[in-house]
Amino acid sequence: MPALFVLIWSTGFIVARYGMPYAPPMKFLVVRYALSILCFLPWIMLAHVAWPRTRAQWLHLAVTGVFMHAFYLGGVWSAVKAGMGSGLSALIVGLQPVLTALWLSATGGKIAARQWVGLVLGFVGLVLVVSRKFGQGGEADWLNMSLAVGALFSITIGTLYQKRFVSACDVRSANAIQLGAALLVTLPFIFLETESMRWNAELVGAMTWSVMVTLGGSSLLYLLIQRGAATSVASLMYLVPPTTALLAWLLFAEPITAITIGGTALTAFGVSLVVRSPRMAS
Repeated sequence: MPALFVLIWSTGFIVARYGMPYAPPMKFLVVRYALSILCFLPWIMLAHVAWPRTRAQWLHLAVTGVFMHAFYLGGVWSAVKAGMGSGLSALIVGLQPVLTALWLSATGGKIAARQWVGLVLGFVGLVLVVSRKFGQGGEADWLNMSLAVGALFSITIGTLYQKRFVSACDVRSANAIQLGAALLVTLPFIFLETESMRWNAELVGAMTWSVMVTLGGSSLLYLLIQRGAATSVASLMYLVPPTTALLAWLLFAEPITAITIGGTALTAFGVSLVVRSPRMAS
């Protein structure tokens, strides 16, 4: 399950790069959420899946849906639309384990020296990669960086909130509620977009795979959070940037320079120090 999750989650950044030339991000995501819900509902009815019993659980699931779908995906897809490459967007969001571990440590105990070292190394690695992509002709600017960082905080908050407040329930009904909340929040933003969706084979393919990522990746993430510790789940995220960078190089010829490899490796190592358990570190 973890290996499958990393692969599916990595393709989410790839499909954003694949579909964004033909659609504005919010309109694409609204269609994605609607189609995903339409896939979940018959499955729920045919399998007689139970819905959450309390209003509180519906509310908690809706909150996680807003953060983990609407804000997270909205930030990533808008950043890619604004010119950021798949590899860089995945690297920025890949810092989620650092934020998760620091929050849990700050609210429940001290931050170990090893974790501070990991935080510094992860940040230095990110700076190495980003510094090469700013400036004239670079893929990074303050707009898409802000959008990507916003997505990073959104997925972190959503993960922590779900682990803290969402009780165990069926992943299918939970996902349908989360997607419904994301759809309602995202829908008003489509009226701010002047670009229309240009349906062609590439956009249909991107939409189809994007819905599959929602059905598979989001369901796996929900199950992993439900069954494991938040830090253990978040630690999978540091495997996503190198996987995405490799896929982006193969599919879009996004350059992988020595600085990119070194910075990504340094970030991954730093993140691993932050999320590694004391027993593993000794």
